[in-house]
Amino acid sequence: MPRPASSRTQVRANDRTAALDAAYRPNAGVPLSAAVEAFRITDAPSLSSGSARALLRRPAVFWEQGCEGASLADLTAAMGITKTSRYAAFGNKEDLFRKVLERYEQGPAAYVARALRQPTAREVAATFLAGSVATSTHPGCLSVQGSLAAGEAGRTARDLLTAWRDRGRAHLRDRFRRAVDDGDLPPDADPELLARYVMTVANGIAVQAAGGAGHDELQQVADVAPRNWPPV
Repeated sequence: MPRPASSRTQVRANDRTAALDAAYRPNAGVPLSAAVEAFRITDAPSLSSGSARALLRRPAVFWEQGCEGASLADLTAAMGITKTSRYAAFGNKEDLFRKVLERYEQGPAAYVARALRQPTAREVAATFLAGSVATSTHPGCLSVQGSLAAGEAGRTARDLLTAWRDRGRAHLRDRFRRAVDDGDLPPDADPELLARYVMTVANGIAVQAAGGAGHDELQQVADVAPRNWPPV
């Protein structure tokens, strides 16, 4: 008997999660082949298994060259597909960048959602910064490296990443407001300032990592930041 539509939708959502887990967390226990097929089903049915595998495993062109610096030729070569297939599956370069950013948000940058679930504001900050260290040192912070500075041709990607960073700060601010309401932060604490402080440290970590700083030394920076946390 065919599954009801709602059941099929849930299966597709579960497949998407499995694809992301396998693509960015190879030790999650999901075979890469399953991730490739799930990715093709949910996002890019026109791609072959090999092309989907290439995109899942090799979005590094944007990390290394930024959106503006990455040429369509480089991106097409990294995916191992023709220009026609790339355009049919992803549209133009900006559309492909949006897709990679979605992968990044749900894969390497999933630490943001994990941090927001921590029970105290201090643990939120510590988890957020530890995640920033891990992601900035491997594979790299896409929100900083993707298009921090760009010309007119890179404006779309720059604006997209600016909005993405602003959403992250807003999530932190809202979480810290709740901490004030719960008594986890003092009544005079400034949630917006705390959110901007955490984001500034995280962005600095990303810049240092791009310059060659290693995980251990950057984790020391992340460990220092919560020591300045407002006392309850």
